[in-house]
Amino acid sequence: MLFPGPLVAQTTETVSDSLGQEDLGTLNRIDLIRPDAPELAKYGSHPVGVRTFSFTDQGRIDIVNTTEEGEPPTYDRDLTVEVWYPAAPGTEPGGTYRALLRDGTTEVTLSGQAARDAAPAAGEFPLVIISHGYPGNRFLMSHLGENLAPKGYVVASIDHPDSTYDDQTAFPSTLVNRPVDQRLVLDAMAALEGDLGPLVDDSRTGVIGYSMGGYGALIFAGGGVTQGAVTRTDPEGLRVPQDLLARNQAGTETHEALVDPRVQAVVAIGPWGRNRDFWDAEGLAGIEKPLLLIAGSADDVSEYDSIRRIFDETTGTDRHLLTFEHANHNAAAPIPAPAEAWRTPLGQEGAVFDHYADAVWDTVRMNNIAQHFATAFLDLHLKGDTARSGYLSLVEVAEEGVWSTADDGTPNADHSYWRGFPERTAIGLRLETRTAE
Repeated sequence: MLFPGPLVAQTTETVSDSLGQEDLGTLNRIDLIRPDAPELAKYGSHPVGVRTFSFTDQGRIDIVNTTEEGEPPTYDRDLTVEVWYPAAPGTEPGGTYRALLRDGTTEVTLSGQAARDAAPAAGEFPLVIISHGYPGNRFLMSHLGENLAPKGYVVASIDHPDSTYDDQTAFPSTLVNRPVDQRLVLDAMAALEGDLGPLVDDSRTGVIGYSMGGYGALIFAGGGVTQGAVTRTDPEGLRVPQDLLARNQAGTETHEALVDPRVQAVVAIGPWGRNRDFWDAEGLAGIEKPLLLIAGSADDVSEYDSIRRIFDETTGTDRHLLTFEHANHNAAAPIPAPAEAWRTPLGQEGAVFDHYADAVWDTVRMNNIAQHFATAFLDLHLKGDTARSGYLSLVEVAEEGVWSTADDGTPNADHSYWRGFPERTAIGLRLETRTAE
């Protein structure tokens, strides 16, 4: 019951309809670590706790209800945020989450390691902000939140209004608000009171964004958008009224004020935007934060060639591009498809399985690889653990690495296999690295 793979041979009715809610909660696990997972995917030494917070930005411009004429209306923008953190020793692991499926109406139960409202550990830990895609929710990358917290991070995952499964509205809101939401959560976590407040070291912050979350993270990191993105008049629904996207435009005072020195590392998974010329080389060169890009070579949403352009044009920073060969837009980021998502065959009304899954790669496998590389990257840049650099200095094409060890397991001089990957498991991956120019 813990592993969804063996259920593939059953009908979709037996996968979900014949199981009770308790069974589905057990099946829908976000904490699975495969036996062949790379080394740094495993959970850390801390127990993990989780709490839900709400933060409000008063007087935010209401993009959805702004027209081309007149004073833009404002409103109080409320963000629900799931926060994972190192818990006190002795905390009993295990808990569940109630989340909505991609259809915006079906409730599902997810299970993991985090204990709800557990007492926190002693100490101060770097902050990681997680930002989902369009649409998505704060649980879409919960596997990363749960996985990083026991390794010594406080992780805050955002529900972005106008962009979640049950309140998805006009796309221009997402275009303007993503990096602003990320900054709001950083400020709110820095000011957090109560027993969790002392845990948060906001001076060492990382941002992980998927798709539109990656778009926001790149803007937040210093990659201001183009003038053409601000003034565009195309019929794709990407026009922001009254040129209000200018607050995120490269070279403006508002964008310069948004970029925050506390952010010291960015992970962008399948970031959207270069495929619609929301950036150019000059704007992307403004990113000076260490950057890890993760993508599938078959991504037809953010478009893999465009993600490679981001990699080429972020010349102001050291960066990596991790590629899952033949994976599409869901590479690495989403949790495994909940059992309820298996009910409806693809192509039929209500089908949501393909929102989570990939046609080639096993999702848990991709999650474990993302956990491994995110851990190495964040440990290096947020904790100063230089030993982690060995997990990022690799033969570019994974299967070209040579496994060569002595009988006692000591690597021989010609051993070049990807560090942390068990023998025969580094395949279908590519890691490219470039330094700032």
